[in-house]
Amino acid sequence: MPSDDRSKKVLGIKVDVDTYHGMKNGVPRLLNILGKHDIKATFFLSIGPDASGRAILQLIKNPRFLKKMVRTNAVGLYGLRTALYGTVLPSPMIALSFPEIVQEILSEGHEIQFHAWDHRRWQDELHTRSRDWIRDWLEKGIRGFAELTGQKPSAFGAPAWVIDDRVMEILVDYRFDYLSCTRAKKPFIHEKTGVVEIPSDLPCFEEVGVSEGISIITSILKDGGLHVLPVHAEVEGGIWGGPFIELIEQIKKADYRFATLSEIRKLLPANELTVRKYRMELLPGRSVPCAV
Repeated sequence: MPSDDRSKKVLGIKVDVDTYHGMKNGVPRLLNILGKHDIKATFFLSIGPDASGRAILQLIKNPRFLKKMVRTNAVGLYGLRTALYGTVLPSPMIALSFPEIVQEILSEGHEIQFHAWDHRRWQDELHTRSRDWIRDWLEKGIRGFAELTGQKPSAFGAPAWVIDDRVMEILVDYRFDYLSCTRAKKPFIHEKTGVVEIPSDLPCFEEVGVSEGISIITSILKDGGLHVLPVHAEVEGGIWGGPFIELIEQIKKADYRFATLSEIRKLLPANELTVRKYRMELLPGRSVPCAV
């Protein structure tokens, strides 16, 4: 962790937008919340098709996924139509359907980066797909991102924090300024790539729940330092918006400074970061392993 005084109490909010519902309804509400509290965040956008309905396959294959859906009230968070996209209903485009919302995010001073082309298929099927599929997925997403913003992304945050060695090798070609693809406890440099990783080190509400989540997160923050809070447009921009407001108000009372992830990247001197390989780990409250 950098020794600079500016990073003693710094929090980045990383907003992942995974669905059409989250982009249409969650992002505007989050913009309103963040604006009222004078906070700038980093939005990682899913660009292409919402195939969330394909998650039905995970309900059959993975008992942990079913337990998570029940525990988090998935229908309340994501909406019934979302559960049908890509199966009974056609997949709508996510960010590409709402260029005006993308411009609103930018006009309010937030950072936008690339999260996904097809979030569901990456999350569920990456390990079965070819290198050509991975590269095509990235190319489609980056083209769509450029269409919406007028420029290429300078960072990538993998869906569900799922990556593998092939992904890391391919990402080198895109020369990203940083990655946010893991749930590691502190920033590091990915070995063989030289790219800085800014992880989401704090738990999210879906993992720890809202009743205990606020106290768990604020307890971690008591020791200060540099942290990244993972937020989902569908969750904190939805029925759990109230607890999110309570959480950020408590964080502000603790004298944390909010920063975008690009601003955090500038606080990280490369010569003080560990160089290592990610590993996959099943974290409490999650249904599948993610990179740490």
